[in-house]
Amino acid sequence: MIEAYRNKADKAAAVEKIKFDGVGTRDVYNISAPFEDEGELVIAGRAENRKSEESEVRFFVRRQESWVPREGAPVFTLQDPFYTRIGGELVFGGVQTFPHPMIEHALSWRTIFYKGACIAKLAPFFQGPDQMKDLRLVELPDGTIGVFTRPQGQKGGRGKIGFTKVDDLSQLTAELVEHAPLMDQFSAEEWGGCNEIHVLSNGKIGVLGHIARFDNQGGRHYYPMIFALDPTTGDYTDMEIIAERKDFLDGPSKRPDLVDVVFSGGLIRHPDGKAELYAGISDAEAQKLSIPDPFLKFEK
Repeated sequence: MIEAYRNKADKAAAVEKIKFDGVGTRDVYNISAPFEDEGELVIAGRAENRKSEESEVRFFVRRQESWVPREGAPVFTLQDPFYTRIGGELVFGGVQTFPHPMIEHALSWRTIFYKGACIAKLAPFFQGPDQMKDLRLVELPDGTIGVFTRPQGQKGGRGKIGFTKVDDLSQLTAELVEHAPLMDQFSAEEWGGCNEIHVLSNGKIGVLGHIARFDNQGGRHYYPMIFALDPTTGDYTDMEIIAERKDFLDGPSKRPDLVDVVFSGGLIRHPDGKAELYAGISDAEAQKLSIPDPFLKFEK
C-alpha cells in the first residue's frame, strides 16, 4: 500500500500547521475536522503536556490566525476526540483511560459517547467495552446506525475493524459491540481502526482510518487510510493509504518512536474534487493537508 501510494501521480498538495493558543505549554494534536456548533466552526483537540499522557479534550474556535479554547465550553478528560450527527443531534466521543484492573502501573481504556443538541448540552449515553478504542457510529441513509468496532486481544489481535448495525442508539450494548463481525484487512503484525465515517452520495460508506505497524527497533509507523463499505451487503474495498508523514511539515515528536505517526482526525470534502485531511502529527501537533478527494471514485 505504501508503494502504491508513492507511485500515484495525483497526491498531496498544500500543507499547513494548525496553530493553537490558550493552553499554556500543552500540545494539541489528534484533532477532529472543524464542525459547526451554534453557528460557529469548532475543532475538538487532544491537549496534553509533551511528557505526559494525561489528556484533556477541549473545543477550540478560530480567532485571527490561531485556534483558542471556546469560552464556557465543557472540557473532557479524554483522548482522541471525534464527532458525528445522529437523529439531528451532535454525537461526540473520545477515549477514556483508567488504571488497568490486572496489570500494576498500566492503563486500560474505553470509548465514551455523549450526545446533545450542541456542545453545551452534551450528556453521556454509551460506554464501549474496556480495551477498545476507535469505536465509531454513523447514521445510515435508511435510518439505521452503523457501528464500527476495533477489538484487540484474542479476537482482534493488535486491532482489527468490525462492523454491525442497530436500529436505534438505545440498542447499543457492549456485548453487541464485542460480537461485531470482523473484516479481513490487516496482517498479524499490523493494526488499525476507523477515525471518521462519511456517508457517500450513493449510500455507501467511506471510512477514514489508520493502519499501523512497528519496525524492528520498536518505532511506530501510522498512515492515514481509506476504504468503502456497502452497509447493505457488507462488501468492502481494499484499504488505500492516502498520505504519509513526509507529506507534512517538519515538527516535534512526543517521543523518538512516534516520529513517523500520522493519526487521521477528519476529512472535509469539497465540490472541486479536493479534500482537506486534518491529522495529528507525531503525537505533538496538528496539521492540515490538501489532497484529492479519496472517496470520489466510490461514488461514480
